[in-house]
Amino acid sequence: MAGILAIGEIASDAPTKLTLELATLARELAAASGQAASVLLRGQGAAAAAEAVAAQGVTVLVADGAIEGPTAAAIAAQAAAVIADRAPDWVLVGASPDGKDVAGALVGLTDLSVLVNGASVVWADGRPASDMSTFGGRLVTQSTVVAHRGIVIVRPGAVVATAAAAPGGVETIAVAAAVLPAVAVVETVAQAAATAAIEEARVIVGGGRGVGGPEGFAVIRDLADAFGGAVGATRAVVDAGWIGYSQQIGQTGKMVKPELYVACGISGAIQHKVGVQTAGTIVAINKDPDAPIAEFADLVVVGDLFEIVPRLTDAIRSRRGQS
Repeated sequence: MAGILAIGEIASDAPTKLTLELATLARELAAASGQAASVLLRGQGAAAAAEAVAAQGVTVLVADGAIEGPTAAAIAAQAAAVIADRAPDWVLVGASPDGKDVAGALVGLTDLSVLVNGASVVWADGRPASDMSTFGGRLVTQSTVVAHRGIVIVRPGAVVATAAAAPGGVETIAVAAAVLPAVAVVETVAQAAATAAIEEARVIVGGGRGVGGPEGFAVIRDLADAFGGAVGATRAVVDAGWIGYSQQIGQTGKMVKPELYVACGISGAIQHKVGVQTAGTIVAINKDPDAPIAEFADLVVVGDLFEIVPRLTDAIRSRRGQS
């Protein structure tokens, strides 16, 4: 099966937003190249998630059942077996934490070349070409590989997930994966989940050094809760220990594409801009009218966030009928 194969991810028996985006991208690349598009779903809940993925117009390869051992290592071994059996030309992997681990393992297991951190992917000259941000987002380059087969790691928000005119099929498969060397888990750290994962959220409220300290994130969380969204942060406040790394947005954090991003007390350094520049609408709340974020925000509110944000929270709650 020469074609495009995407490696999907499942959360709570449903495909992640990034998985639906990969399915749409696989369909688009397949249409441009005259090939077939498929998505591999592996793990508990794969069968339940298959229909939503098939709606993107791709064939879904389902290997349901619990995964034993570290998730990324197990999925990489099984994906490598599917790649060996089906022989796709191109493999799409999402740039999630697990996806990056899967892609790294696949490079070793398959000897395929890899393109990393694609901000957008198109079909050009007989192979995928990937736009990548370089020099902290100051430049965008387009790269491809010389070979006619490879792996492409795709950032969240690179495409908009859209259902196809006709859904694809679902095929249940059995995967006989190679046994990888055992990995010793020396420590497990449990972290409380956010109200909504920032990669999935339609609205993100971000906090920077302007919030003053960990207690300052209380107003940020209140506004995010009012929107039904998620809390994000800059690297500076994560490094200071004010909030967990899972909420970091930017060049060394997560790339997000919410419909609305509200930046509170964030200067807007280029490293942070890289992570949010594809958001639908960016609203900045900052005391400094000359802060760098004013150059790319759609709306800038100049003032004290501790006066503005609580009023905005009350207004949102009132409009949505919340108490």
